[in-house]
Amino acid sequence: MAHIIVVGNEKGGAGKSTVSMHVATALARMGHRVGVLDLDLRQRSLGRYAENRRKYLQSEGLTLPGPEYLELPEVAPETLPPGENAFDHRLSRAMADLEARSDYVLIDCPGSHTRLSQVAHSLADTLVTPLNDSFVDFDLLAQIDSDGETILGPSVYSEMVWSARQLRAQAGLRPIDWVVLRNRLGPQNMVNKMKMEKALARLSKRIGFRIAPGFSERVIFRELFPRGLTLLDLKDVGVGQLNISNVAARQELRDLVRTLRLPGVEVSF
Repeated sequence: MAHIIVVGNEKGGAGKSTVSMHVATALARMGHRVGVLDLDLRQRSLGRYAENRRKYLQSEGLTLPGPEYLELPEVAPETLPPGENAFDHRLSRAMADLEARSDYVLIDCPGSHTRLSQVAHSLADTLVTPLNDSFVDFDLLAQIDSDGETILGPSVYSEMVWSARQLRAQAGLRPIDWVVLRNRLGPQNMVNKMKMEKALARLSKRIGFRIAPGFSERVIFRELFPRGLTLLDLKDVGVGQLNISNVAARQELRDLVRTLRLPGVEVSF
């Protein structure tokens, strides 16, 4: 069976689609079969990223490894039994299609609580939660006192992950490996940054997740999106010499994929 990676939180702007495309493309470039789904049916950031990639490669006459993007199939409500949810059927049909020909299926969730996102989290073998280095984002995981240190209790997103873990346990499935990704980091080593690091370390032991290094805030990520490219594609599209920032970003991606500890993956880029 395919290993299912879910990238999700309940707040936009944390870089979920950038993380999703880079992880999926990295796996594909290492020889794995990768399918991707975008459950944000309104914004479709990952879907548009994948479409941009297909169009750019076609226009340039290039063939590069990459994930297979699949739209959720439509389901006519009148064909469903009474009480059945159409979104459940759309997701299950897409998963059945992709799992049959994929080693990994990566699901990018919307930055809000939806039925699709809730179901996807219960499917996750690996859950990746990108988080901006801000207590505004931290509040999705836990409520924290005004001192920025005392954790008062789990918040809405953590409770949803807990529910997903319970569902998997009841079904006899392996536990979710939850990885919280400190993403879009700034270069300054500010007091807030250190407080976030300490708060996440305490919370990780309390509610059970691992902390992974993410991407620093870099202009290159915004420049890659219109062409659907990733850091690993630059040399293949004619960039002969990577600058220091690009080399550092590739190392961040390498560190991220290693930290995910995906089965059967030996980082080779």
